[in-house]
Amino acid sequence: MKKLALLSLWFPLAVIAAEAGYRLDRSLHDPRDLASLQSGARIYVNYCLGCHGAQFMRYNRLTELGLTEAQIRDNLMFTADKVGETMKTVMPVKESKSWFGVAPPDLSVVARSRGPDWLYTYLRTFYRDPKTPTGWNNAVFPNVAMPHVLWTLQGERSLESAVAKDLAGHGQVQYKWTQLSEGSETAVQYDATVRDLVNFLAYIGEPAAASRKAIGIVVLFVLGVLFIFAYLLKKEFWKDVH
Repeated sequence: MKKLALLSLWFPLAVIAAEAGYRLDRSLHDPRDLASLQSGARIYVNYCLGCHGAQFMRYNRLTELGLTEAQIRDNLMFTADKVGETMKTVMPVKESKSWFGVAPPDLSVVARSRGPDWLYTYLRTFYRDPKTPTGWNNAVFPNVAMPHVLWTLQGERSLESAVAKDLAGHGQVQYKWTQLSEGSETAVQYDATVRDLVNFLAYIGEPAAASRKAIGIVVLFVLGVLFIFAYLLKKEFWKDVH
């Protein structure tokens, strides 16, 4: 019975280790960086919105990023007529399933479901793979149906993986990246581009996150002050009780 209990505790850890896969890089996104958020919005509508909508985000909320409605209408609205509409895609669901095998998911809350680190690493780990229908594969999401839409920026890369064993006999996967063709951006520039895009996706996942955290700090401060008065009141009520 004890062995069974120990096995039940070990099994989830084994599953996590087996699914760990490619190590995730940290996303240095900052919801207070308005320039980054504006750049991420531009990248999103130019490279992502054709397939992936954000049906829970309205264009007019981008005014919170320092943009005017005129700027939004002239530079970011490719799939809507009114600034109050949601950021929907024009790709038909039925056709997209036949083209990719699965309909491209909505990205409204992808940063909350997957996590910014996952998105940041995923968008930087595409590589050429002639065995897949699209000719692309991904180290974080093997056999993904999505092609590398940012390849003109990053260029084309190949990936080789091998299992190396340490002195204790434990195996560890090692990855070797090779640049096949150059993109229009350097590696540092492309990382910054992906950072801006992830920053924007994290923002649309919860546009009120910054104000929510600020309100939370104020609430904690007020509760702290009230605690002092409550403690003093309690002492006054119980001072004659022995």
